[in-house]
Amino acid sequence: MATQSITLPAAQPAPIRYARILAKETLCEWRRMLRTKVFSLSVIGFPVMFYLLFGSANRGTSFARYLVAGYSCMGVVSACLFGIGMGIALERAQGWLELKQASPMPRAAYLVAKVMNCAAFSLLIVAALLILGITIGGATLTVAEALRLTAVILAGSIPFCAMALLIALLVPANAGPGIINLIYLPMSFASGFWMPITYLPHWLQKIAPALPTYHLAQLALAIFGFAQPGRALLHWEALAGFTLLMLGAAWLVFTRTEARA
Repeated sequence: MATQSITLPAAQPAPIRYARILAKETLCEWRRMLRTKVFSLSVIGFPVMFYLLFGSANRGTSFARYLVAGYSCMGVVSACLFGIGMGIALERAQGWLELKQASPMPRAAYLVAKVMNCAAFSLLIVAALLILGITIGGATLTVAEALRLTAVILAGSIPFCAMALLIALLVPANAGPGIINLIYLPMSFASGFWMPITYLPHWLQKIAPALPTYHLAQLALAIFGFAQPGRALLHWEALAGFTLLMLGAAWLVFTRTEARA
């Protein structure tokens, strides 16, 4: 009796296998975020709507340029806090996060996919605001300024992704939107996203440098010449320290949660 041999496919190298997993997870996450209309329309729609209202009202003025930077910062913070903070909190409440942990998928792929999608939404927001700034706001923007703003926004998404991860581990899913708005809106207002910080009450001007959103705003506003006096390196250092603080706190919360499970 003849025996039939079965040839198994050769195992792929680990880097290639992880890259394929990451690509598939990123694509699935992108589709999920797009199909969640409450997220996709609000995250992109609010900065666009505000610019249509206030940018057009200040057409041809320096404030129209200011708002391109300010609302870009607002958009990236919103995309990170709601995309990762709310996303992971909901998946944790639904048990989806536990299923992901039990699967052989690398944990890093799960988080990196969410970060990459938040960065992609940030790019869409910046592109929309740059187009509106030139067309609706009558702002004069150079290619170099557009590229520098895009780079700052992409780099600035990392600290707020770390912040969103900590929020996702602490906040109940049903209370997530309210708590995130209580964090996000006051920080945005106090950091100069909507108006120059010199127009704010004096006590708010004193508090602002302690907020990570302030340092992101200063880096973006510096591109158009609206930043407060100071070294740009100080703002990068503040954002890097904030990122490490948030990641460290998230790691402690996560390890304690796993230990109790």
